[in-house]
Amino acid sequence: MSTPHINAEKKDIAKVVLMPGDPLRAKYIADTFLSDVSQFNSVRNMFGYTGFYKGRKISVMGSGMGMPSIGIYSYELYKFFDVETIIRIGSCGAYTKDLKVYDTILVTEAYSESSFALAQAKCEKTTLSASKLINEKLEKISKELNIPVVKGKIHSSDVFYREYSDEVLEFAQEKNLLGVEMESFALFHNANVLKKNAACLLTVSDSLVTNESTTPEERQTAFTNMMKIALEMAE
Repeated sequence: MSTPHINAEKKDIAKVVLMPGDPLRAKYIADTFLSDVSQFNSVRNMFGYTGFYKGRKISVMGSGMGMPSIGIYSYELYKFFDVETIIRIGSCGAYTKDLKVYDTILVTEAYSESSFALAQAKCEKTTLSASKLINEKLEKISKELNIPVVKGKIHSSDVFYREYSDEVLEFAQEKNLLGVEMESFALFHNANVLKKNAACLLTVSDSLVTNESTTPEERQTAFTNMMKIALEMAE
């Protein structure tokens, strides 16, 4: 079957899907880490691939930017293609000086002011959790690979450019937020609604405290630690 946004059959997609925001990052992961790769989606250039990592099947697909975009793709993967687990692998901006560029975050909770969950299912929660079992597996893998991760709550924002950016760091400290991205709250919500699994690994791409930053090219290809951890979830 296909949906308006994914032109594939159920058999084309693995039970575990890694989901970077950038479809070119999905292509990079497929080209670099997977064998026997087949492309299952190119609708709107939102590339999706299935292949094998260490002999185990896994898929990777872009989500686009923001909650409406990942909301569509994750919902369709869960609901219509029998995907059981989606692991977002994305970038974030750090809200604390303790986080450096290229540090890896294992998200425990996502806080958001977004109306996504309210509009989608009349859910009034502002904080949603990642799947505990999946996070336990990812943390165990990170230790086995000797890749340090920082665990904590992330801010999922609907806005990239804020007119009152000076207030954000105070807000982050008040809410105990490690950093900011734009997708995980919607992913966690869809997983809750459809009784599926969701997790999120993030690489710090820039800091709102120190003003360190990475290039677009680095964001596409150099965030390999979180990729290596997530790929071990192949089944």
